[in-house]
Amino acid sequence: MTEVERHSYDVVVVGAGGAGLRAAIEAREQGLRVAVICKSLFGKAHTVMAEGGIAAAMANVNSNDTWQVHFRDTMRGGKFLNNWRMAELHAKEAPDRVWELEAWGALFDRTKDGRIAQRNFGGHEYPRLAHVGDRTGLELIRTLQQKVVSLQQEDFASSGDYEARLKVFQECTVTRILKERSPKNGDRVAGVFGYVRESGRFFTVEAPSVVLATGGIGKSFKVTSNSWEYTGDGHALALLAGASLLHMEFVQFHPTGMVWPPSVKGILVTESVRGDGGVLRNSDGKRFMFDYVPEVFKGQYAETEEEADRWFTDQEHNRRPPDLLPRDEVARAINSEVKAGRGTPHGGVYLDVAGRLPAEEIIRRLPSMHHQFKELADVDITREPMEVGPTCHYVMGGVEVDPDTAAAPGVPGLFAAGEVAGGMHGSNRLGGNSLSDLLVFGRRAGLHAARYATGLTERPAIDEAQVAAAAREAVDPFDEARTGDAPAENSYGLHQELQQTMNDLVGIIRRADEMTQALDRLAVLKARAARAVVEGHRQFNPGWHLALDLRNMLLVSECVAKAALLRKESRGGHTREDWPGMDRDWRKVNLVCTYTGDGIDVVRKENGQIRADLLALFTPEELAKYLTPAEVSAATPRPRPRAGEAPEPQKGADQ
Repeated sequence: MTEVERHSYDVVVVGAGGAGLRAAIEAREQGLRVAVICKSLFGKAHTVMAEGGIAAAMANVNSNDTWQVHFRDTMRGGKFLNNWRMAELHAKEAPDRVWELEAWGALFDRTKDGRIAQRNFGGHEYPRLAHVGDRTGLELIRTLQQKVVSLQQEDFASSGDYEARLKVFQECTVTRILKERSPKNGDRVAGVFGYVRESGRFFTVEAPSVVLATGGIGKSFKVTSNSWEYTGDGHALALLAGASLLHMEFVQFHPTGMVWPPSVKGILVTESVRGDGGVLRNSDGKRFMFDYVPEVFKGQYAETEEEADRWFTDQEHNRRPPDLLPRDEVARAINSEVKAGRGTPHGGVYLDVAGRLPAEEIIRRLPSMHHQFKELADVDITREPMEVGPTCHYVMGGVEVDPDTAAAPGVPGLFAAGEVAGGMHGSNRLGGNSLSDLLVFGRRAGLHAARYATGLTERPAIDEAQVAAAAREAVDPFDEARTGDAPAENSYGLHQELQQTMNDLVGIIRRADEMTQALDRLAVLKARAARAVVEGHRQFNPGWHLALDLRNMLLVSECVAKAALLRKESRGGHTREDWPGMDRDWRKVNLVCTYTGDGIDVVRKENGQIRADLLALFTPEELAKYLTPAEVSAATPRPRPRAGEAPEPQKGADQ
């Protein structure tokens, strides 16, 4: 068998973004030995690209903000498909996670009285996003990275070894979760198999707990804001280990990505631009988002654009401009303007902040955006508008997890947090909720992974046959003979065809015939990918890396296409041209993907009933929009108990 380097830890965290580092810190502080495996360099995770802020109801700018309002906004944004318990925990715990970051050294922007500043963002009722200019993700990663280093310094002070209880494996890729299969202990996680990207050297990390924190799937699409790491690794690893994925049909297309020049198409233009006053205009110069607000606003309170602008930005009544509607709604509006012939020369719309703020204020508030457009597009955003358009940004779907523990049901020892975990955001994520999601559920995943490992009476043993099979799978692309008489395939060409297929046929607007065509193409690409051949050696071979990543991207793309074809309604990030309305009966349905060995199977699973006291936060009219009559009646407040009677306990309340 090919030589394999061996390591042993208590908890393995796959991914070193916000969720992964927060999980690793928590597991380490529980006294366990933790390994962190990151695909790129330590500190270079895609979390650094999250610019706008961290959503948390700290009420620093508006004293009316509470966790209940944050929960309500999150459920509204997700169109009530969210796992309500995850949304509740997230809203309650987000402020503590932000204050924790501050205690660890994060340098947030401040209000005039010295508190952490918070800005407006789409879908949030109050200014809620704690921020560091437009570089919040970078500050989050810098702070967590420094916390990891400080813990390693503690280890050095006590044992003389920096990596005694927390080691980071940089530029490594995990290709399989290894499991123990025994009559005595059942089917449980035993560790991971992977390789060092620079040398191609194989390794295993034996551990009873594995936390997936690998991010998203954006590199399956041609136009995306995601970095090269986002090839659906964690989603695929979970599927292959026996876990299930839910909500995979819901892919968020951020409304504002760069559209010109072609070399930078898809790069994110932060929502902070609109949060700080930027507005969207079509080629006619019109603020078209006024045409997409609910009917009650159209023409009723304003006759001119200037009057409408004043009405929507009335701070006393906390009204939100339509440019800050939830991302799915803004993305569809931009798409409609372009299709109607009112787009920019390069197929987008204009985002104008130059006419809204003084130049020095733009540079102060949006330094990264000013630099990005000046260097990449030769556009000075203090003088001229930006060209923007929708870009694949985030997947709401992911590993099905227990909301309290982040554990994957049916796969003992497997946990997931961050974008790779599904349920929290429902059918559409609000901006800013991603960074607080990373912190809240990263901590919970690390805590419960540590508790699970500590509670075992016997550590699981790695199955050597699985290690050998994983090693053979990894070197298969070097074996040209395995293609037989069929032509060898190139991994780069296959990837481009996959991206084009997903972009054209399973993109922002979907139709049954196009998704059926996409599934046919994916089946052909899957067969061709089995014949992908790479040249050279395992050292410094990006073609080999991509050949292995193709397995993951094809698996998650099949999940997205199959689930999207089955969900016959439009909701959040899933828009069906042939089923344009939102169906209340579909709110009760989660589509769950599992791996059968040959492909993806999708089944319906009932979405849980939202707890009555949480439903009481919404108006009956709003509930009637999303819920069935039976669910609405369940939300009706019960009569108060008579004197001497004990109230009925609320199921699912915090313990």
